[in-house]
Amino acid sequence: MNPIEIARKLAELGQTPDAQNAYELALAQPQLSPEEELEAACFIFYSQGDYRISFTHFVSLYNRGLFQAEILDLMTQAFYLPNLKDLEKQYQSNTKALEKYPYLFRKDFLKPEELPILFFPFDDNGFVPFYTKENRFGDYVNVNDTIIDRWFFKDLSKPILAGDVYSQYQLEYLYDNVRKSEWVAKENHIYLHYTNWAVFCAYLQVLNFKKLLRDEKFVFLMEDQVSRYPIDFKAEYGIDYSQYDVKPIGVSEVKRLIWHTQLATHNGGDFFNEILYGHPNLLAFDSVMMDATVETVQQVRKAMMQKKQNAIDIRIYRKLMPVKNPSDKDILVALFLTAEESSKADPSARIVPALLFQPHFHNMNYDVHGSAETRNCTLTSKQYDEIRRSPLFTGFSYIKTFSPLRRPTTSYGATIRFTWNASLEQANSVVGDSLSNRLLNRSFMVNPWDRLYRDSRLVRFEDGKLNPTATFTALAEFLDIPYTETMTYCSGAEGINPESLAGNDLGFSTAAIYRTYDDYCNDADRAFLEYFYRDVYETYGYDFHYYKGEPVDEEWIRTHAEGAQHLDELILNSHQKAMLTGFSKKMDEEIAQTNAKNLSEETVQDCIQNRIQIATELEKGLRFVNAEGQPLQMMTPLKLDPALLEQPLYH
Repeated sequence: MNPIEIARKLAELGQTPDAQNAYELALAQPQLSPEEELEAACFIFYSQGDYRISFTHFVSLYNRGLFQAEILDLMTQAFYLPNLKDLEKQYQSNTKALEKYPYLFRKDFLKPEELPILFFPFDDNGFVPFYTKENRFGDYVNVNDTIIDRWFFKDLSKPILAGDVYSQYQLEYLYDNVRKSEWVAKENHIYLHYTNWAVFCAYLQVLNFKKLLRDEKFVFLMEDQVSRYPIDFKAEYGIDYSQYDVKPIGVSEVKRLIWHTQLATHNGGDFFNEILYGHPNLLAFDSVMMDATVETVQQVRKAMMQKKQNAIDIRIYRKLMPVKNPSDKDILVALFLTAEESSKADPSARIVPALLFQPHFHNMNYDVHGSAETRNCTLTSKQYDEIRRSPLFTGFSYIKTFSPLRRPTTSYGATIRFTWNASLEQANSVVGDSLSNRLLNRSFMVNPWDRLYRDSRLVRFEDGKLNPTATFTALAEFLDIPYTETMTYCSGAEGINPESLAGNDLGFSTAAIYRTYDDYCNDADRAFLEYFYRDVYETYGYDFHYYKGEPVDEEWIRTHAEGAQHLDELILNSHQKAMLTGFSKKMDEEIAQTNAKNLSEETVQDCIQNRIQIATELEKGLRFVNAEGQPLQMMTPLKLDPALLEQPLYH
């Protein structure tokens, strides 16, 4: 019996949940006839299964010209009419507010029955539009989706002009981030151009303009009214904004966060900070440590609660004074606005600056938890969980995230070098098993519905070095900031081409791209890493340099796990030195040396066995999912404009 026959039999027997599952399976079969597809969708719907499955197939059948009368009647009764009053109420609220608005120059709103789009609610977040004149359903629309997919702020030499903005989130983003004309001493309205009056009217059913009209920031231009852009407010309305004084940026104005993530150590993060430092529309520090930042915020909060004004920098105190019950986010903004070492945004710019924040951790550690039966695994990271819960992040209304990625084997080698140098300087510092850490670190795989990653891009370190114009133009577009001269050089609090870490390459030097760190890693461990990062290399455009495509079996895994000879020697030496330092205070020197040697050798063997175990599990095939069981996705890579490339792309 095929799935549709099984489903019918289960339905006859009254086994509804099983029948629903069988019908869902049947709907996945390509050979299903339209009649059978309708049957399956109707059963799931009428038996109160997952209505979204039925909805999706009803729309598909309708758009293929099948059973249109029956489907439209069913969907109208089940989805549209129960929500009609809410749609009409929202339409009336918007039209009433817009009728009184001075900068909307057309007021002949359509009657509800004349609107060309009907919105059928699909879930709690969005709708599927039905275009009456075209007699078809469109794609799913979520007007509150937290994505900014336009370069609104590409050119700030003149007022913002944006066409056909039908996203509530983007309208509020413009409202919150474009400063009032009076505050920047120049005409600075947001011009919204809508190319079709009827479509604009239709969207008044699902948008909420009422709360966006309060400060009269928007100018609505319908169809050919765009020729009025920009309006001379002094000539037409007698308003001369140049008579005002520029208003300093207030703490409460800053609602936009750019999170510069740390995928792993030594991924080139400082380089990206140096490119963005000094941008006129950003508040930025050099790299900062997360724990130090949290501690500073807590100190300021404690001093404010105790009303110890003398314990707070007077500039911070003054910035926070106008804010009622300042949040941790507000304190963070105040720190960025006032600190001597932070780059200062232009207060006369048309937009509120975004806060660029890269909370740095000493290391990024990931654990994998999963089911042996399903092979489904979830990723956990103490560092990322700290960020997710932190009010320093959750307090921002708008978040964009970008993550630098450096060739994994190069970043791996640089990490080993750094930890070894640290162990030479500090008696208790040891070299960890960077190879195991890298195998488990899959932070480039993200939950696309996670608020912090909903609007995110991954950008390659090598592209920034070799093709800076293309890379940073694309990054500016994604971050929605102008591509400025400050993005053509590296800078920091100490000036041009700062040395963020002793021995680091400066500016646009490409030495860090081609350095292979042969004194810290071997071909075996690099091939090991490349093989288990195959999806990373494919997605982000890296060629294999060490893995030659040979078959991988248990012997290959063991040989390569044991082949990290440079790393294991450094692990051994650093642990032996640290242990000997501790043992020497408690026992005879010869016994201390013997114990330190034996324990260090055991540590190395434990590391090797751990690598083998991790690799063996990875080789079986793991499916990385979020807490709800939905698959994680590779973070979207930043796309460069081929016309702006200065050199061939790095591979």
